[in-house]
Amino acid sequence: MNIFYDENMPFAAKFFADFGELTPFSGRDLTAEQVANADVLLVRSITQVNETLLKQNHALTFVGTATIGFDHIDKNYLDSRNIAFTSAPGCNAVSVAEYVLSALVVLAERYQFKLLDMTVGIVGAGNTGSRLSEKLTALGIQHVLFDPYLEQDASDKRNFVTLEEALSCDVISLHVPKTTQGEHPTYHLLDEQRLAALTAEQILINACRGEVIDNQALLRLKQSGHPLKLVLDVWENEPNILQELIPFCEITTAHIAGYSLEGKARGTEMLYRALCQHLEVREEKSLENFLPESGINQIEINQQFDEILLNQLVKIVYDVRRDDGLFRQQIGYQHVNCHSFDYIRKTYPARREFSAIQIAMTKQIESDVLYQLGFRKGSKQ
Repeated sequence: MNIFYDENMPFAAKFFADFGELTPFSGRDLTAEQVANADVLLVRSITQVNETLLKQNHALTFVGTATIGFDHIDKNYLDSRNIAFTSAPGCNAVSVAEYVLSALVVLAERYQFKLLDMTVGIVGAGNTGSRLSEKLTALGIQHVLFDPYLEQDASDKRNFVTLEEALSCDVISLHVPKTTQGEHPTYHLLDEQRLAALTAEQILINACRGEVIDNQALLRLKQSGHPLKLVLDVWENEPNILQELIPFCEITTAHIAGYSLEGKARGTEMLYRALCQHLEVREEKSLENFLPESGINQIEINQQFDEILLNQLVKIVYDVRRDDGLFRQQIGYQHVNCHSFDYIRKTYPARREFSAIQIAMTKQIESDVLYQLGFRKGSKQ
């Protein structure tokens, strides 16, 4: 069996070694000629899987994407050829939620506002929006959910609000897929009119799909002097992004919000499980077999929980300012071409999630907040 996999898929060689011959590839550059003999194709979001890519292939039986979204997959074409397909919903949801929290911690320090007093509007309450909601709940931060599809689901007992209510919060965090059809399309969900209605004090975070915001309208809004604070991890037309927008952002990154080691590796593990099921073979491997120990694996806490402690702990695990600085240095110049965007993603260093670190506290200051955020419980040495 010939298995082709994106070279940026962690532990893929270890998970799939027993299935046959493995061939890694560069996700953006994969050609029809390269994949002509593939039996299994495992991709990430930068590879367009469609008739153009697969026209020379007559052996393919299984396609998997190690990502939450699958707008890069022509599912109708795969169905027409009876090719099985799977994605990895929720694989990097925790990573994205922790990216958002890191951005908020940084901005709270930069502008000296109390993060715990802010309100957050979560647009999209699926896997990622739900993980963010859980972390905000742990911190006692007031937030609301907008998701017209889940609102119609009788089994979902959460309270939902209108889009306008979500967009009126101090912080707006976007977590929807890119869709152009249906009753509630998300393409340019934040168009010129909705962007213009935002206030000077608000923070807008996009860590889902760049096309959810009209980037040209956003640029015009910022060029007009609107002080809306922007955190952009995703952009329209990646990797050929609107570079003129970069100086107007508080934090800019190269579509890496979900790029924690755990987040990417969960995607690999989910594809492994799906392929095992497809081939009707027993699962014998799990992510626990491969994840390395974190460089910092235990922290002792000797003070009561407050925003200062939250700031310190979040930045120990992941400080988004590093990725912002790298992005501006690599991308933020007109002479830099689009390959720099992919280079940042390809060479992205291992980043861990809160769960990689144990927190030990004295009984006098025992608090469940940090454990509810995702840190593991440790013991005093």
